[in-house]
This record gives sequence, structure tokens and C-alpha cells, in this order.
Amino acid sequence: MNPNAVDILLVEDNPDDAELTIRELRRHHISNKLVHVRDGEEALHFLFGTGKYANEQVNYKVPKIILLDIQMPGISGMEVLKSIKSDDRTSAIPVIILTSSNQHPNIQVCYDLGANSYIVKPLNFERFSQSIRNLGYHWLLLNQAPV
Repeated sequence: MNPNAVDILLVEDNPDDAELTIRELRRHHISNKLVHVRDGEEALHFLFGTGKYANEQVNYKVPKIILLDIQMPGISGMEVLKSIKSDDRTSAIPVIILTSSNQHPNIQVCYDLGANSYIVKPLNFERFSQSIRNLGYHWLLLNQAPV
């Protein structure tokens, strides 16, 4: 097993949401191996070993799960999701949409593109904390990923 392997790739452009998500994941001892990227372009560079990630080990870029916001400037989360699910190197990685959008068209499009789960960020802190704990517990501890 690669000691540099990533458990969670968090793709979130809002620094406050990213900080809260990371803090809750760590508070619940869900993941010490987390990488946060700030937009869709950086996420794709990370996953496919391009841009500033071109010289890093391939295993480093294959997270166990991806937490993906869909409302980002530039390359949207939906475009990132489409790229992930259409490439054999990344298509099996579970992608959990973690967003503030509860609009039905967004939900349907994300599932049509291959999202494994769609979670609307609760506005209440306690509910948000519980959502993050449950998310990590299910996807990192209970879920059996393909080899």
C-alpha cells in the first residue's frame, strides 16, 4: 500500500465550507489522508496527473472517494464528474456530490452522469457534522470498493 495514497479528495471552492468539512472529517477520525483542491481544473489535474501534478506518483492521485461541489467557477463540478466517470482510470471512484444546491434538475443530472450519492449541505451545524460523520463512516469504513 502506498503511504502517500489519498483517502478523500475534497473539491470545494468555498474556503469556509472546505474548512468546516475538513474539520468535521478529522474530528470524527474519518480521514487523515485528505487532499483539498479549490476548483474543477485543479481536481482534474490532480486526478489525471497533469499541470502541477504531472510529476507525482500515479497512486497518489487515486482517492478512495471524491467529495465534489458542483457550483464552482470555471470548470463546474458536473464537468468534473463527467470527466471522472468517462475515464477508465477513475470511473470506479465513488463520487459524492456535497453541495448547497437542492434543485431537482441538478440532482438528476448528477446521477445521470454517474454520481454515487448527492448530499445537500445542511445549514444547521449539528446536522452538517452528523452528515459528514455518516458519509465518512459509510464510504470509507463500510463500503467495499472494487480492487
